[in-house]
Amino acid sequence: MPNAPGDIKTITLAGLLEQEALARSHGSGIQATALLGEWSPQRLWGKGEQQESQGQTKLLQWLNARLSISGSEENQPGDLSIANSISLGPLKLSFNGPGWLQGKRPLLCFRFERLTLELGGTTLFQRPLPEPKPKRTPFFALIAVEQNQWLVARGRGGGLALWSATKSP
Repeated sequence: MPNAPGDIKTITLAGLLEQEALARSHGSGIQATALLGEWSPQRLWGKGEQQESQGQTKLLQWLNARLSISGSEENQPGDLSIANSISLGPLKLSFNGPGWLQGKRPLLCFRFERLTLELGGTTLFQRPLPEPKPKRTPFFALIAVEQNQWLVARGRGGGLALWSATKSP
């Protein structure tokens, strides 16, 4: 990645934007296997912002926010299982559902089907979530990944996120 070698600490916004322009025009070539694992937010930028959203990043880190991506239980090619969670001590809130790659960039599309609240690994509450309207499916436009190190993507709302790997699949 231009201006962004393998070390997450040396990645610059300019390098991310340059890589994003390349991914938009030529695709990123990211495959599902490079996404597998657990990711923690490290740096965030709001839509059109040049300054990092440090307060939001610190809050998500304090809440132990995680994006977990694994192969689906059906083991269909390209099918993924996505979990987005936060936790405060033994209390964990997670959104879970299927994910899939779409297009040449590609987009990591997903649909959360269930909301779960756990305490110390015991499920306290679980409820199904409604399916989003067809043209409102959430996604991350994948920009670049250094497998088992970091991942960069832009969300449907326009924000840019740099995650670091927390553990391997």
